[in-house]
Amino acid sequence: MHKVFLQLGSNMGNRKSYINLANKLISSKIGDIHKFSKIYESEPWGVEGQNKFLNQVIEITCDLKVYDLLSKVLEIEDIIGRVRNKKWDERIIDIDILLYNEMVVQNKRICIPHILMHERKFVLIPLNEIAPDLIHPRFNKRISELLVECGDNKDVDYYGV
Repeated sequence: MHKVFLQLGSNMGNRKSYINLANKLISSKIGDIHKFSKIYESEPWGVEGQNKFLNQVIEITCDLKVYDLLSKVLEIEDIIGRVRNKKWDERIIDIDILLYNEMVVQNKRICIPHILMHERKFVLIPLNEIAPDLIHPRFNKRISELLVECGDNKDVDYYGV
């Protein structure tokens, strides 16, 4: 079994319902969810003038190989209704593979660990909640250390609804 961390995000429509639906589909199509972070609300990262995102990080185990996992993640995004227009556009759902075991891979199809996760508080805060001592395989630092070092100044707040 493979230990995987996924980040879920939505900034369109009923954001929380899309995250909940993504969790259900991940559980039925990919593997067992072992930990859920709280849901957080954050300003869009890398763009201006968009709705705020809801974000959550989950820890799963699955028996899928990394490219099969990527295919399933993209399938779930399609089922929920994600439309890909341009990079960092608003989206109903976004599911990013943050970490897959201790694997490091970077090519045109996939980057693991997620190439920007260490720069994004909206990823590091929920990941730190469920796995603060997890070691980033590229930087050899704990998630809690990466969060302290993160220069992201965007607001990330607990979404208690």
